[in-house]
Amino acid sequence: MKSDEVAEYLQDHPQFFEEHTDLMTNMVITHPHGGRTISITERQMLALRDKNKKLEGKMGELLQFGEENDGISEKMHRLAVGMIAAGNFQSALQTLNFHLRDDFAVPHVAVRLWNRPTETDELPEFAQVSEKLQAFAETLTQPYCGSTAGFETSSWFGESAAQIRSQALIAMRNGGGTIGMIAMGSEDIERFYAGMGTIYLERLGEMTSAALARALR
Repeated sequence: MKSDEVAEYLQDHPQFFEEHTDLMTNMVITHPHGGRTISITERQMLALRDKNKKLEGKMGELLQFGEENDGISEKMHRLAVGMIAAGNFQSALQTLNFHLRDDFAVPHVAVRLWNRPTETDELPEFAQVSEKLQAFAETLTQPYCGSTAGFETSSWFGESAAQIRSQALIAMRNGGGTIGMIAMGSEDIERFYAGMGTIYLERLGEMTSAALARALR
């Protein structure tokens, strides 16, 4: 009989070992971590022990992710409170920059809004943005994360532009239409990478859009 035929037979006849109980103690196999032999029962115990270790490792990872998410949620809450309390446009921008820099350790942040209200000052946030980038922002269903190559957003970071290795671009929307973009840059190429989770970046975009649109009104 071939080994797979033996395995199939034992699966189909689970009563086999009940009828031959002596096999469980007398049959020996190679130890998985050494050259000595052990009984099938001991081998099964080792397999269960290894499985438990893997499960403990997975549980540890889940707990770590949970703690990290709790920390991010707490930071998002502080940012939300600050943005709600901001009384004007400049205050909202300062709040955004402060929390992203101090709470989230994002070294470079730039905001651009497409349309400047007539009563507002000439601020960098209302600088001209190309139609190409505005069209790109319209197509974003989630934040873009990756290289700055080929994006005019790299110039938004001023003197630090040459050192920026990765960026996150978040479209800001109000009433369904795109009103601007948030750009976050880092010298670390792994800080914002393609395929990373963007749920908190999306929430940041929604929060900032609402706060700035309200302040401009």
